[in-house]
Amino acid sequence: MVNWMEIDQQVKMWIMEAGSSIRESFQHSLSIQTKSNPNDLVTNIDKETERFFISNIRKTYPGHFILGEEGQGDELASLEGIVWIIDPIDGTMNFIHQQRHFAISIGIYENGIGRLGYIYDVAHDELYYAERGNGAYMNGVRLPALTEVPVEKALIAINATWLVKNRYFDEKKLVSLASRVRGTRSYGSAALELAYVASGRLEGYLTMRLSPWDFAAGKVLVEEVGGVVTNLWGQELDMMKTNSVFAGAPGFHKKILTDFLLKK
Repeated sequence: MVNWMEIDQQVKMWIMEAGSSIRESFQHSLSIQTKSNPNDLVTNIDKETERFFISNIRKTYPGHFILGEEGQGDELASLEGIVWIIDPIDGTMNFIHQQRHFAISIGIYENGIGRLGYIYDVAHDELYYAERGNGAYMNGVRLPALTEVPVEKALIAINATWLVKNRYFDEKKLVSLASRVRGTRSYGSAALELAYVASGRLEGYLTMRLSPWDFAAGKVLVEEVGGVVTNLWGQELDMMKTNSVFAGAPGFHKKILTDFLLKK
């Protein structure tokens, strides 16, 4: 039988240790490399932080599997068993340029079901975490259930680049939505934007393309406060592939899907 309470305490200890090391790195120069394109960056801190988590997981939970952004985990064909889905620094560009608005993101899944989720805003020392069936918290304070907010009073997160012509979705629908809500924001970290939805700082978050390590933890958080996380067509996310993502409170999520995203 899995002792989720024990795992929860262990993960929090590792996150705090990793966060402290990242803050210390602010005083040192970074080694920066590009990945798929010039704006897809990875630093030595990303790699070192992922190695830190992987090493500890391998030693403490040798029967578990790891899916990590920087490629140091396992080659997985499914989420069978217990799988840790890790993004050591979500928002690397923010980390490089601003040393804020980035997060450690860890989702722990059992046979494809999200059991634990952690998003740690390193610069602000805010730890969002959730256990399936036991609610979501920020620094020990339980987050309340999400309530529906009218579209005209909603604040949503969406990257401005998606409001111009793109090959993923009808941008006219997104522009129509952006013009109706109270305001839009873009923080440059999917993990934080999902945490902000879970904590009520945002009513919704929409994006065209995220990998599992970008949304695995946030999905657990949002769902634990009654929110809904799907793709932009209202379908379940594929935890093994890149997805579009739309997260929000249940009533708000349904209204946006009906009145904007799925409207002919």
